[in-house]
Formats: sequence, C-alpha cells, structure tokens
Amino acid sequence: MEAAGAGGRRGTVKQLNVGGKLFALEASSLPISLSLSPSPNPIFVDRDPALLSAILSAIRAPSAAPAFPAGVLLDEAHSYGLQDQLLAALSPPPLLGFSASRASTLSPPSEPFPTALAPRHDGSLCLAHGAGLLTHYSPALEHLTTFRTHLHRITSLRQLPPGLAVAGSSLSPGLHVYDLLKGRHVASVQWSDPTDLRVQKAKVIAIAARPAADAADKNSPILATFECPHRENCILVFDPVTLKPIQEIGRQTGSAAKSSAPGRVVHLQELGLVFAASVSSGAFGYSGYMRLWDIRSGDVVWETSEPGGVGRSSRFGDPFADVDVDVKQQILYKVCSKSGDIGAADLRCLGKDPWVYMSSGPRGSGGGHGSVLHCYKSQVFVSRKDGLEVWSRLEEQSNGTANLAEQTRAKENINNEGINENCFRSCYVDTEEDADRGMIHIMEGGGDRLFVTREEMQGVEVWETSQLAGAISLSLSSLLV
Repeated sequence: MEAAGAGGRRGTVKQLNVGGKLFALEASSLPISLSLSPSPNPIFVDRDPALLSAILSAIRAPSAAPAFPAGVLLDEAHSYGLQDQLLAALSPPPLLGFSASRASTLSPPSEPFPTALAPRHDGSLCLAHGAGLLTHYSPALEHLTTFRTHLHRITSLRQLPPGLAVAGSSLSPGLHVYDLLKGRHVASVQWSDPTDLRVQKAKVIAIAARPAADAADKNSPILATFECPHRENCILVFDPVTLKPIQEIGRQTGSAAKSSAPGRVVHLQELGLVFAASVSSGAFGYSGYMRLWDIRSGDVVWETSEPGGVGRSSRFGDPFADVDVDVKQQILYKVCSKSGDIGAADLRCLGKDPWVYMSSGPRGSGGGHGSVLHCYKSQVFVSRKDGLEVWSRLEEQSNGTANLAEQTRAKENINNEGINENCFRSCYVDTEEDADRGMIHIMEGGGDRLFVTREEMQGVEVWETSQLAGAISLSLSSLLV
C-alpha cells in the first residue's frame, strides 16, 4: 500500500482502493465526495493505479522525469484533488534572470512564425502565429489545440479564465473572444459612438496586461486600445462577463505623435491607475509619450513626452525606445534609444524629471535602438543587439546566486526618495549562440518561464532557471576533511 501526504497539511488519512491497489492519502487533499465518505473500508475508485502511483512519485521527486506525459498526469490528478501539488512539482524553479537559460523551443504545427504571445500565471501559453492561427499549450507546455481564426494576423493577445483568449488585429476591426479548448469564436466587441459616425471599424492596437496577482481574477476588467481609420483612438474598459464597454479613457485625435494610439497599456489596479505609452521611430529617431490616467475619473494625473514636452527627461536627445511597469514594485522602467541606458522612476513620487539612469557598460554601448523591455517578477529583461540583459535590485538577488559568474558594475546612486534601494546590477544571460539567433522581437513572462521570440525566426524560446541555480560546488578535498 502506498502512503502519501501529497505535500499538504497532515490530518485524517483516507484509504483508497484504486483499481485493486491500496493507497493512503490525506483527506484534506481529496475531493469532498471521497474525503467525507463515512465508510471505514477503503473507498473503491475505478481508475488506473499506475497513474496515481506516477502522480505521487512526481510530487515526491520533482526532479525525476515522470513516467507518463505531464498532460495525462495533470488530467488524472484532478480526480484526486492533487492538481495543484502536481503542477508545482512539474513547474521549473522560481525564475531568476541571472541564472536563466533557454530550456526548450516550442514550434507550432504550422506557420510557426509568432505574431503575439499570451502566457498565464500557471505557465500555460497561448500563441498567435502565421495567418490568424492560435495554438494553446498546457502549464506543462504540452500542445492542446491549434485552430485558425477569422483574423488575418493577430497582433495583440491575452488569456482570460477559464480557457478563453481575447485577440485583436492591426489589420481587422474589433476585439474578439475565442474558446481555446473548443477552438471557436465566442464574441466580438466594437468601439462605436452614436454622436460621432466616424468612430467605426476601429482596430485593436494593444490589450492591457494582467498582472500575475490578478491573472486568475475573473472580475478584472479588460482594457484595450482602439484606433479608427482616421486615427482617433481611446482606451476602452470592458466588463469581463458581459463584454460591454463600461468606460472610455483618454480619447484623442491621433493627428500627432503625442496623441497616437498607445501601444502598451497596463492596469495598475492597486493604485486605481491606467498606464499607457506610445513610441514611434523614423529617420529622425524615436519619439513617444507616457501617461497615467485615474481610472475612476478618467483624468490624466501625470504625463511626459520625449523628446521635449512638459516634464521632459534631462536627457533631451536620448528618447526612450521601450517602456514597461513593474506592478509589484510600482516602478517605471525605460530603455534609452541612443545610449541604451535604463531609466527608473517611482510611480508614487513622479515629478517633472523623476528618472534615475543606470549604464550597462561596454557590451551595452551599442545603444537601445530596437530594444524590447519587459518587467517580470521584480526583474527587468532588456533585449539588445548583442544579447539579453537582466537588471535586478540587489536585495532581490540575495538568495544564493552571488557565486554565479556575472558582470557587476558600479551604478549611479539612486537619490530619488521614492526608490528605497540605491543600487542595481545587470548581467547578460544568453550565450553567443543565442545572440546569433537574431534580435528579440517579443518577450512575455508566465509562471516561472520567460517566452521569447526573435525576428524572422520560427518558434518560441522558453527560458527557465536551472535546477542547479544557486548550488555551491564543493571540492573533493573539502568533502574528505
């Protein structure tokens, strides 16, 4: 008879007769139908005992390869209430950018050139690729479904619980909802204004990211940027259940760079704010703006534009190439287009020039043209022409990774009173082979993984922390002492 606590709190033990083999499991981990059975005899469960044995083995020894495909075990684990423990055992270690590396590459079954990524907090991934195709991967990264949508090219994508995805295209109007498991279209939402007949056929430019803490919240509103053919644009807030628009934020004409449709939108739910940014590049370099709206009143509470404008950066000739928000730390990060430096600003004490800058050193001296910046798990991932760089505050890396061979450089002191730490460090984490694969085009974090796509390259790279990250190597002589 096999006995297991399944990693849960010790309590009443229930015996199960699974296909003629006895198991002892804690009642707290079992479904109510099994845990509340008054019978003193083992409860008979007509299922495969080999699968349950494999589930318990995977929970006990996460580093060992499972005896069955992960998807099969996860489906079976639902019958015993062990899906959370099994998923935790099958998941990679916590993502530490300083010790991350490319673990695998996902290649969809057809037209494998990605156009948008939408991971979730459990590590699952929804991938848009080719001519309007959607592919869904499980938390164990097993292929679930692939189907073609009615959109020619999907350029913005987010997952919604349970098993839904919202998608938009810069070529087709409307925001569209798809059932990932059944592979079918569920609903569409359009931006319309009865008082302005020009507002029609609006395309979706961006869909707001859902922070990990809110990823499973079914009541979190959906925010999306719409742009009409005559460039008038706004951010629409939708009810996640009825899909009806409940608010319109930041409507603007779009006739100039400072009023163009935001390409990045982040809902800062704890602060009651919406962050939006737009950046464009041309023969004369980069230009763009950042704004914060109060979601209750719809008023702008802070804004800046580069180059020039009210509240401009002290680095007049070095506008940002990309920007993102660390929702947990409430810090705004940008990468400068010419110098490649990273700027940080605390959202709680923004002013006319709130930026503090950190330099990357010789390897990052090539500038920030074409760079992509992504904040995830209190880390800042920055793609450059010569590789993938990770920035982190020192306190975030005090967990045994100090022995890694990494490039640490003196940074400028952060004297902004809103940022408590006064030191950051950076490290390039990709190999020469990775850098030769091309410039990074999209980066998105989900679970303890970082998903990366590169320009004109097939498939999606999956970056994870090694199981040996933070391990201390001991010499033979020290073991014999």
